[in-house]
Amino acid sequence: MANFVIMPRQGQSVESCIITTWHKKVGDEVKEGDILFSYETDKSAFDEPSQFTGVILHSFAEEGDVVDCLKPVCIVGEAGEDISAMVGAEPAAEAAEAPAEDAKAEEAAPAAAPEVTKSEGDRIRISPRAKNLALKTGVDMTKVAPTGPHGRIIERDINAALDAGYVATTALVEDFLAGKVIETAAEEAPAATPAAASVAAPADDFRAYTETPLTNVRKVIAKAMHASLSEMAQLTLNSSFDATSLLAYRKLLKEKGEAMGLSKVTLNDMVLYAVARILPNYPEINANLVDNNFRTFAHANIGMAVDTDRGLLVPVIFGADTLSLAEISAKAKSLAGGAREGGLSPDEMSGGSFTVSNLGSLGIESFTPVINPPQTAILGVCCTTNRLKADGTVYPAMGLSLTFDHRAVDGAPAAKFLKELCTALENFELLLAK
Repeated sequence: MANFVIMPRQGQSVESCIITTWHKKVGDEVKEGDILFSYETDKSAFDEPSQFTGVILHSFAEEGDVVDCLKPVCIVGEAGEDISAMVGAEPAAEAAEAPAEDAKAEEAAPAAAPEVTKSEGDRIRISPRAKNLALKTGVDMTKVAPTGPHGRIIERDINAALDAGYVATTALVEDFLAGKVIETAAEEAPAATPAAASVAAPADDFRAYTETPLTNVRKVIAKAMHASLSEMAQLTLNSSFDATSLLAYRKLLKEKGEAMGLSKVTLNDMVLYAVARILPNYPEINANLVDNNFRTFAHANIGMAVDTDRGLLVPVIFGADTLSLAEISAKAKSLAGGAREGGLSPDEMSGGSFTVSNLGSLGIESFTPVINPPQTAILGVCCTTNRLKADGTVYPAMGLSLTFDHRAVDGAPAAKFLKELCTALENFELLLAK
C-alpha cells in the first residue's frame, strides 16, 4: 500500500523546511528506518527516516525546495503500484515529457542552448524557487535546459541561462509559464556559455569575486536582526567590574575542582549563573514585548549565543535561576554542542527571556549586542583588561555591555541591573552562598 511521507513539524513555530539532501531517489528500495532525505528549519538540521518499507514511487520536491510542514514530500509503496490518485495530474505531465534518452542528452551537455518548442497542452515542470527566480530576472525560458528529476527546471538551470546571457522580459516568462506557444528562431549562442562563466578569472583581475547565495539559516538571522534594529528603540550601557574574585575562583576550580566534577566550569558559565540570580529582580528586563503586550517571566530562561558553521544560534537554558553552577555549566555545554551539530529542536532555541553573548575570548573590549526579538535586553560579555586603581595597584577589569529596548525598559532600571550584576560578579563566592 502506498503511503505519503510528510514534512514533520519540528516545533510549534516552524511553518516550513528546506530539503537539503535526498539520500534516496525515485525507484530506490527503502526499508523502515532508512534515511530518505535531510532538511533544515530556520535553526536546525534533521534527517528524516522512512516509516515504511517499499519503493520510492514519487517525489514532490527536490533539493533546495521549501516544503510546508505536514505537506507530502514523497510517496513510498510497492513497485508498480498505481498512485495516480495520490499524485493527481503529475503522471499525465510526465507522459508528455521528452523520452529519457533526450533528458540524458540534455544532462550531458547543459551548456548548449536548447531549442524549446511547446505545443498546446504541454505542462512546464519547474520548482517554485526556479519559477520565482525566472519571473524576477526575466530569463529567456526558451534557452533554459532542465536538469532536475523528470525534466524539471530547477534554480541552477535558471542561473546557468542567466550566466550565459539569455535574457528576455518578464512578460515573456509569464507567457511561457502560462503555457502559451512561444516560437523563437534559432540564434547563435552568446560567446560566454555557462561552462565558460565558471572559469576562474585571470590572476591580475582584481575585481574578481565569488558569489554565494545566503543559506536558509543566514536569511533568518538577517531578517531577525533587521527587525530588531528597525522596530526597537535600542540603547547600550557599558560598564566593567573587578574580575579578581571571579578569576581566582576559576583558578581554584581548575586546580581542585576535578575531583568534584567542576574542573570544566568556564568564566561564561559563571556569568550565566550570576545573570540567572539577578535577572528575576528586574521583571522588565526578564521579559518579551509581543504586539504591545508585556510578557514577564517567572524564571530566568537565558539564551546563550553560540557561533556555529551554519550561523549564530541561540539555545535556551530554561529555569537557569533554579540550577546550580555545575548544572548550568553542564547544560550550557550540552546545548552548545547540540547547536554546532545541528541536533537541537526549534523549541530548544525559542522562548528565551534574556540573552547573553560572549565575545571576550576573541579579545573584544566593548561592543553593542543586538537584541534577540521579542526579548527586551541582551548582555554582551567582553574580555578582561588591566586597569590602574587610585592607589597604583593593577586589577583585571571585565567589560559588560547591556543593550535594552527603551520602549519597554527605562535607563534607570537597566543601569541598576548592570550595577547589581557587576557587584555580584565582583563578589562571586559570596553570591554562591545566597
